[in-house]
Amino acid sequence: FPGRIPWTPLAKPLKDATMALVTSAGISLKSDRPFDMEREKREPLWGDPTYRVLPRGTTEKDIQVHHLHINLKPILQDINVVLPLTRMAEFEKEGIIGRLAPSAYSFYGYQWKGTEFLKQAIEPVSRTMKEEGVDAVFLTPA
Repeated sequence: FPGRIPWTPLAKPLKDATMALVTSAGISLKSDRPFDMEREKREPLWGDPTYRVLPRGTTEKDIQVHHLHINLKPILQDINVVLPLTRMAEFEKEGIIGRLAPSAYSFYGYQWKGTEFLKQAIEPVSRTMKEEGVDAVFLTPA
């Protein structure tokens, strides 16, 4: 990666910060459209550039997982292995973080063409995070 690493120090103590969770595990609610793995099977260098919103109370009972490159079974047994919603809610209660944002986000973690992904997913998610007052993001790559 040429150039400077994009890093922004946290502007407030973690105990006062609003945290959002983001994963690239291809998680969606059962009521959502699944990530498009069929196109990737036909075009191996393509990855679905969309995203899904997961409310903070989401559990493994609420989800489906679509991803060709990871083992889905552990996630379907306990969502917290890749999207620690319950753990972060506990951190909120304990005062370790200020607040867990109302929304978490899931992407399909196989992105080779960044500009489409940036426009379809990163830009709208960034706007929503700003509206939700997010100070920091905890990313769990899959």
